[in-house]
Amino acid sequence: MTRRLLLSYLSLAVLLLLCLEIPLGFVYSRGERERVTNMAKDEAESVSAYASLALSMGGRAGEDLPGRVSRCAERIGGKVVIVDRSGALVTSSHTLSATETQGLAARPGIAAALRGTATQDVRTSTIGGVQYLSVAAPIAHGSYKQGAVWITLPTQMVHARVHHVWLLLALGGLAALTAVAVIGFAIARWTGRPIRELELATHELADGGPSTPVAITKGPPEVRSLAATFNRTAARLEHLLASQRAFAGEASHQLKTPLAALRLRLENLEPDIALNARGSLTAAMTETDRLARMVEGLLAMARLDESAAVREQVDLDRVCAERHRAWAPMFEQHGVQLVLLGDYGGPVLALPGAVEQILDNLLSNSLRVSPRYSTVSIDLRRPETHERRFGHRPAGPARVELHVTDEGPGMTEEQRRRAFDRFWRAPDAPKGGTGLGLALVQRLAHASGGDVLLRAGASGGLDAVVRLPPGGTPGVPPRPLESAAQRVF
Repeated sequence: MTRRLLLSYLSLAVLLLLCLEIPLGFVYSRGERERVTNMAKDEAESVSAYASLALSMGGRAGEDLPGRVSRCAERIGGKVVIVDRSGALVTSSHTLSATETQGLAARPGIAAALRGTATQDVRTSTIGGVQYLSVAAPIAHGSYKQGAVWITLPTQMVHARVHHVWLLLALGGLAALTAVAVIGFAIARWTGRPIRELELATHELADGGPSTPVAITKGPPEVRSLAATFNRTAARLEHLLASQRAFAGEASHQLKTPLAALRLRLENLEPDIALNARGSLTAAMTETDRLARMVEGLLAMARLDESAAVREQVDLDRVCAERHRAWAPMFEQHGVQLVLLGDYGGPVLALPGAVEQILDNLLSNSLRVSPRYSTVSIDLRRPETHERRFGHRPAGPARVELHVTDEGPGMTEEQRRRAFDRFWRAPDAPKGGTGLGLALVQRLAHASGGDVLLRAGASGGLDAVVRLPPGGTPGVPPRPLESAAQRVF
């Protein structure tokens, strides 16, 4: 922001200086040329009057005419030539060659002055590579024409003065721009300092830090008003987050304890329930378990919403092996085989505990829908292996894929699109689900920098694909890939 404000100030200053200094330079240049021209005219009239007196009276005035011409030429830094009425040279401030002497009468300015058609003739010509300003004035005594005075001034002096003025204007403009830059930088820093403090406070708040109030006594009124609004917003947000944390903690205790007590009471009622009512008791216990899982899912989502955890490296192979060992006995009880196969997954970036929760929810869903004597597989695939197998690099950024595939009834395309909605369950889904498992999986995958999608399985079931960013240390090669046979437990 400081740079933009400073650039704006300098742009306005440059525009203003250009609008002022360029016209001023041209006006001065024109005025300087007019001043030199008028000076030459005045000198020509003065010499013409003295020459008229000298030519009319002769004597001492005539003898002093060459000296007067030389002094005039020395004073103005030019040349003075006087001719008679026939164009013959009378006197000159400098030596003329024979050719120049013979051609005096033919010069336009002298010829016009001798004819009397113009009292003055100002011309600019180049003689010997030097540009001159020429002024010619007639010499007359009454109506009697006596000759002409021709004065030439080199324009180098005019150009030098004009260039000097342009240089002064440029230096003045540079000094003004320097002053504007210094003052503008100070103003920009003064204006931007509260905004930078707001930015730092916003980053700290976004990273989960405390909402430190920002000073509202600095900067322009608009920035102070913004700081006051930010302080109120941050305080309200902190209050809401604190209330949500308190609610999650209290709800976790207040809801789980009555549900556990209800489950215990239902179990204690089982010996006193008639056989024909055992089905209703079992259904009530199932719904109690479902309600407990729903509470756990809601609390997990609430904790995920309020947390701003940083992703860390997770050993995907180790996590998959642990979850396989934990779930395999339960799958065996239901007559379903759980296998772990695929490539070496290596480290991935994920939230702490996210991969475990993702696997638990996916395996729980697969176990619920898998028929007896079927197989549920946990399959790891790396982008390098995909490229080596199929001969092309997959589109998008390279990610490690975790597949959980079952042989259940699967889902239609429309059902797969809606499966991640909270509390949504397929019409033919088995009882006991809450509709929160896949929603939680999606939230955890996105928070870990990955994504999740559902595909139709090769054997008619469902293939849940979780893609996570690899977290390998640069420069450290991965371990050799293992075959699928080596990874089956």
